Amino acid sequence: MKKLLSFIAFAAPLAVSQQFDIVLQNGRVIDPESKLDGVRNVGIRQGKIAAISTSPLNGKTTYDATGLIVAPGFIDLHSHGQDDENYRLKAQDGVTTALELEIGVADIDRYYSDREPGQVVNYGATIGHVPSRKQIMHDPSPSLVPSADGAYKSATEEEITAMRRRIETGLARGALGLGFGIQYTPGASVWEILEMFRAAGKVKAPAFIHVRGMGSQEPKTALNALEEIIAASVITNTPIHMVHVTSSSLRQTPQVLAVISEARANGVDISTECYSYNAALTDIASAIFSPGWQNTLGVDYSALEWVATGERLTETTFNEYRKKGGHVIMHMIPDVALESAIKHPLVMIASDGGLDEGKGHPRSAGTYARVLGRYVREKHWIDWPEAIRKMTIMPAQRLEQRTPAMRNKGRIKVGADADITVFDPLTVIDQATFGKPAIPSIGMQFVLVNGQAVVANGKLQEGVKPGRGVRAPIAAR
Repeated sequence: MKKLLSFIAFAAPLAVSQQFDIVLQNGRVIDPESKLDGVRNVGIRQGKIAAISTSPLNGKTTYDATGLIVAPGFIDLHSHGQDDENYRLKAQDGVTTALELEIGVADIDRYYSDREPGQVVNYGATIGHVPSRKQIMHDPSPSLVPSADGAYKSATEEEITAMRRRIETGLARGALGLGFGIQYTPGASVWEILEMFRAAGKVKAPAFIHVRGMGSQEPKTALNALEEIIAASVITNTPIHMVHVTSSSLRQTPQVLAVISEARANGVDISTECYSYNAALTDIASAIFSPGWQNTLGVDYSALEWVATGERLTETTFNEYRKKGGHVIMHMIPDVALESAIKHPLVMIASDGGLDEGKGHPRSAGTYARVLGRYVREKHWIDWPEAIRKMTIMPAQRLEQRTPAMRNKGRIKVGADADITVFDPLTVIDQATFGKPAIPSIGMQFVLVNGQAVVANGKLQEGVKPGRGVRAPIAAR
């Protein structure tokens, strides 16, 4: 605290005489890294935070943040919606960096070049085992996940080698890590998965993993699946991140979180995340709905909601839709799983979102405002600083060893990127519903990406695309 006060005392006199591009005035600044929680003025210049002061600052543009919370911009590690429709909704939910890390992409260079020169928010991706396997196995599924040979066929040694080469190439080209959807590829042997882990471990790239099993029905439980990735991490020296712990673990969530805590205490580099809803979403044609799914998920047909129409399914409609494929919402996550994850100090917040022409899951538009409005303000499960920590510094730190650019995100400090979210603690809330999943959140008053306002006075700013690609260093050829 003494260091912080001395910095402010030193910075304030200099700042008064300078002009900043933007000043955020009189907001309650919460920085999870320094533990700052107090009223400050924040000066921004050339896309960076240039001053944090108790004294007035002179800005070309000044935004009054009185009564508002000024936080680092939220970092979504699990955002499948990598297009303008989704980026716009992310910004209105306070997200300044939206990353596709679970499934990933097949071609890293193309992913980044397709999004240049800029988007509404920052973006980035892993190189993915699933899309690589789909291509090598010639899986025809138009979905993000496979439904034919890419899912169920065992790979030859030659095919495994070809997959690993693709992964190594993607990592050399600056992928943020390695993405896995192991439950979607039951044909992938333990050896195949280990070979992909070895590629990541060689360069200390983190693996973001949808684990092989789910629920608590032996022998393919979430705990069994967690043991597989912990073993792979130890064998290959690969940092690991278990995605959507609640929808994989269901009623076993408290036990899975206990094992993650124990593994970390014993030196395993492991982290996890959850989204803030009691329902999941996936493709009905995927391997998740292989025979026996009712026992695995602990639900029946009536818990499934067909996204295209909003209807609840029957055995007849389930069989009909499974033949053609499409998104289905699974109302299956117990309250105890969600509450235990939101409250747990090791669990980050991530959306697992992705809308297509307004259709999908409300988590795509409302994950972050829902945490702040419902689980902080209304239910008091956690407080403001803890919620902000889970949305900012934790995901930044998960990536920063591999991707040094992340050391300047997730923080309110001089020199950091001016990715900042300013929200009203009295009104912030999600508005998206399962029937209308594309309704933007409210209460995000100002959202700055690289020092430019993409949301101002609660309104999305049209034609502003300051978001840039977040990429790991590219290896020399």
